[in-house]
Amino acid sequence: MKALEKQRNILDFTLSSLGRRKGKNIALVMVYTFVIFLLASVLFFTHSLKKEAALILQDAPAMTVQRLVAGRQDMIPMHYIDSIRQIKGVQSVVPRLWGYYYDALSGANYTLMVNADLNDRAGEIIIGNGVSWRSAPGKRNNQGLQKNDIIPFKTYDGTVLGLKVKGLLPFASELVTADLILVSETDFRKIFAIANDQATDLVLQVRNAKELPTIAAKITQIHPDTRPILRQEILRTYDAVFDWRGGVILMVLAGVFFAFIILAWDKATGLSAEEKREIGILKAIGWETSDILLMKFWEGAAVSLMAFFMGIFLAYLHVFLASSILFAPVLKGWSVLYPHFRLTPYINAYQIATLFFLTVIPYTVATIVPSWRSATIDPDSVMRM
Repeated sequence: MKALEKQRNILDFTLSSLGRRKGKNIALVMVYTFVIFLLASVLFFTHSLKKEAALILQDAPAMTVQRLVAGRQDMIPMHYIDSIRQIKGVQSVVPRLWGYYYDALSGANYTLMVNADLNDRAGEIIIGNGVSWRSAPGKRNNQGLQKNDIIPFKTYDGTVLGLKVKGLLPFASELVTADLILVSETDFRKIFAIANDQATDLVLQVRNAKELPTIAAKITQIHPDTRPILRQEILRTYDAVFDWRGGVILMVLAGVFFAFIILAWDKATGLSAEEKREIGILKAIGWETSDILLMKFWEGAAVSLMAFFMGIFLAYLHVFLASSILFAPVLKGWSVLYPHFRLTPYINAYQIATLFFLTVIPYTVATIVPSWRSATIDPDSVMRM
């Protein structure tokens, strides 16, 4: 109990000491909080995007087969399906038709994909929310396209094809459907002038996921001009892209972070004359060196922990409630159409621990070193300084 009472008294004195220099400490906490806010925002946003990508790709095909011509993706002949289907372990092979359409009026690139439900409804399309807003520059009251509106498409043979909007994709799926337009196979082939015996790529389902590398090798052996892409390879690509973009932002913020380190080090290691006199007085009235070091430890911990929790809280609001408005264009990519969505919070102990050891521990330790030097000097000489 006596030890706890001693700790409480030291903590009370520490808080009162911070209050006497509140102007300097408030400025330091604000800068400290801002730096932690920036670092935490990048870390939270990057990690959450990677998690969202992993969840979305759970339903992606186990393998996608593309055809390459001169190193670029080209249309794949439909007769490849028969030979691939005969490979042991392959359950199904389904051709896909999809492509990108540039709309000169809106300046946006749309993703057109064939949907089997529309194959018997030529002339009708289903669009994403981003297409609805971007394709309606003439709409009044800032309204997007509605059901039964017409979108004109310029086909590859120079004619104009008008397709009627029969529905909008759900807003909850906007992360992957903002620029998506679902069309019938007839309309797709008409827009891009694609022959009936060609597809964009083939998607495979297999019985045993462990056999995917073996099946991929057999496909390239039968058709050397193909490139099998596994779902895990796509996931690794997304991770690498988001890590790279997050690293770009961290490099931009490196100057801010190092400026803060210099400020914090100067504040922690350069005790003012008032602080040195305070330490001398405490030594003169009977405080031990360990008590002074403990006081300075609590002082550094109070400042750094306050800034840490405030920075984490503001970063959470910024990323998960304000959609990371500061960094979203860089981390999501450059595009005319941006999906509007809120990320599901994904925060783990590793992220918090990394931020804690990078920001709180160094500053707290730095406050103890100059205090130890002043506390070991004779009190009379310290108070005369």
